[in-house]
Amino acid sequence: MKYLCLVYQVETEVDALPGNEYDAIVDEVLAYRNELRASGHYIDSSPLEPVSSATTLRVRHGQMSITDGPFAETREQLGGY
Repeated sequence: MKYLCLVYQVETEVDALPGNEYDAIVDEVLAYRNELRASGHYIDSSPLEPVSSATTLRVRHGQMSITDGPFAETREQLGGY
């Protein structure tokens, strides 16, 4: 069995972290990834692009529309794939 781990974050909050706090979080994430890899439970990971480069596709009544940015009501961004 394989699992997909989805990580949600509020970009503005992450961007506002002091450098040392951000680095500590990244170090913790990478250490956990290394544990998963060593145990044979890690396959792959990849970040998504920032929200500023997002595009939203919607299909309504058989018509597709493409707009820049994420859903207006979205407060968090999805990271993963």
